[in-house]
Amino acid sequence: MKHIRLMHIIQRSLLILAVTLQASHVIAAQPIYSGGKERAAIRGYDSVAYFTQNKPVKGSTDFSYEYQGATWLFASEQNLEVFKQNPEQYMPQYGGYCAYAVSRGTTASIKPEYFQIYQGKLYLNYSKSVAKRWRKDKDKYIQEANKHWPQVLDRR
Repeated sequence: MKHIRLMHIIQRSLLILAVTLQASHVIAAQPIYSGGKERAAIRGYDSVAYFTQNKPVKGSTDFSYEYQGATWLFASEQNLEVFKQNPEQYMPQYGGYCAYAVSRGTTASIKPEYFQIYQGKLYLNYSKSVAKRWRKDKDKYIQEANKHWPQVLDRR
C-alpha cells in the first residue's frame, strides 16, 4: 500500500515538474519581438527603411527573411539584400522590444512609428509619451537597458 502511495506521489511530482517547465518556456520572452497580426519582427515594418528613409515603412511578405527565429519583412528586394549583408547593423536594439521598458528591467511591445536612430542604432518604443521620455535622457536609458539585456528575457 505504501509502495502504491509513493508511486502516486512520484507521478504527481513529475506531472507538476513537467507543467512548471512547460509554463516557464511559455513565459520566457522571445529574443526578437514579433508582434502584430503579421507575427513578424518590428510588426512587419522594414528595418532598413528606418535608416534609409528615416521613417517606418511597411514591409511585404514578398520580401521576407528568416533570421534569429523571426520573420523580417522588407518593402523591396533591395532592402532585403541590404539586410542580408549585415543584419546586425539594421536590427533594432534589444530584439525590437521597447527600449525604455528594457531600461526598466522588463519588456514591452512597440509601435513602429515611435523610433529613433541614435549613434547608428535603431531604438523602438511603446508609445508617444514613452518615446518622449526616452529622448530626454536616452544615454542614461541605453546604459540601463544594456545592463538588463538579454537577461530581461528570462524574467518574463
